[in-house]
Amino acid sequence: MTTPALELRHYGHADLPEIRQTLIDVQRDVYADVIEDDEFRQKFPWFVDHWGGNPGFSCVIAYDGDEPVGFTYGAPGVEGREWWREHLNPAPEKSRTFHFSELQVRMPWRGKGVSERLHRALMDAQDDDFAVLLVDVTHPKVQALYESWGYRKVGEDQPFPDSPVYAVMLVDLPLS
Repeated sequence: MTTPALELRHYGHADLPEIRQTLIDVQRDVYADVIEDDEFRQKFPWFVDHWGGNPGFSCVIAYDGDEPVGFTYGAPGVEGREWWREHLNPAPEKSRTFHFSELQVRMPWRGKGVSERLHRALMDAQDDDFAVLLVDVTHPKVQALYESWGYRKVGEDQPFPDSPVYAVMLVDLPLS
């Protein structure tokens, strides 16, 4: 696996107007072959606004020159509302959680370590106790990738009636 020379740029809540269209354009490219038939994927602009509206929103975009090749983002959860805790018995005493929402890499840059670099850059910038993410249970390779980065499946959830069923995955921060 060869990791291309990319520039990783960090963005926050105040930067959303500047990066919003970039995120939407990359997502449309990543899902170009299925987005027209997938109502849930068509809601992505709403999710960008939802996550980007969080004051703790954190995003990393990888660039090859001026071309965006992928991104990742998320935001801290609200203390006391750690929905993932219901999947653990006993639940850990610590609770500050970063909700890792998206990781997308355009096709020409896949298989070159870009996803891992983006993930690491985003997680290294967090000071929470845990990171939690959701992975469509019909994508076992994606789940295995996250497991290779230290995540463990703690349960399953379907957050919206029209969303897939997801594996709930958790990792301790900082990453080892």
